[in-house]
Amino acid sequence: MTTQTTPLFVHEEVASALRDGHPVVALESTILSHGLPHGRNLDVGRRIEQTVRDGGAVPATIAVLDGRPVIGLSPDELERVCAPDAGLDKLSLRDLGPAVGLGRSGATTVAGTSALAAAAGIGVFATGGLGGVHLGAAQSWDVSADLGVLAKVPTVVVCSGVKSVLDIAATLEVLETNSVPVLGYRTDDFPAFYLRSSGHPVGWRVEDAKQAAAVISAHREYADSGVLLANPIPEESEMDRALHGRLLREGLAKLADADVHGADVTPVLLEHFHTASDGASIDANEALVLSNAKLATEVAVALS
Repeated sequence: MTTQTTPLFVHEEVASALRDGHPVVALESTILSHGLPHGRNLDVGRRIEQTVRDGGAVPATIAVLDGRPVIGLSPDELERVCAPDAGLDKLSLRDLGPAVGLGRSGATTVAGTSALAAAAGIGVFATGGLGGVHLGAAQSWDVSADLGVLAKVPTVVVCSGVKSVLDIAATLEVLETNSVPVLGYRTDDFPAFYLRSSGHPVGWRVEDAKQAAAVISAHREYADSGVLLANPIPEESEMDRALHGRLLREGLAKLADADVHGADVTPVLLEHFHTASDGASIDANEALVLSNAKLATEVAVALS
């Protein structure tokens, strides 16, 4: 059953939680439709939602289905998003209007999910990794829309940093320029997705969800921008650095040989990591997104 709050369709469980002031955690759908292999994606999607429930919050996985932005997928809708023949578009914020207007279906990225979550009144969002400034952006202007959206919406994004294929220093500079606080969860180093540290420092460190919630609440008094809570991948799940380095070099060479740019970079790179690591990267991806969902839930509960 859905409750319509034009132009969003919010499932009743999520709508009820929002009305009553109970914690809700937004979840993206692109990681399921484009980031994980069929079969495992549905299992991970269910486990992410269960992690949120176990922590005392309501999960709200977000997608656009048949031109409807849906906030909180039903079990059947989650299966549809994860189906091998789903044929979903990948929807950033710029794509939401065309997808809705043309009656299309798509999975939402960090930018698309953050914007829809904010529109629905959901303030905390758990994902895997953030988009950022691509290497060579001084010539290509290739900068993820995730950064621009975080500058404009008050959503808290809990993630494991950005992938090493990006220009991490430039990404952090853009976040600073746009007044987005970067909090390190029990770390002084900005994480690099599969790796716990990128070698770049974070601006601020918090030790628990209560501290994070205090910072987020105070930030919202002074600014309309979002907050990035960087949560390193669990230590036991971190990818071997030598393996990661080899895969990254191979992946960058593959991108250059195929002249891959823009939104196609991440899927191609992820596919190489998945296939060339014998599944080690998929295990790492699953571990970090579940860890982020757990932390996001703790923050949402503290904020509520």
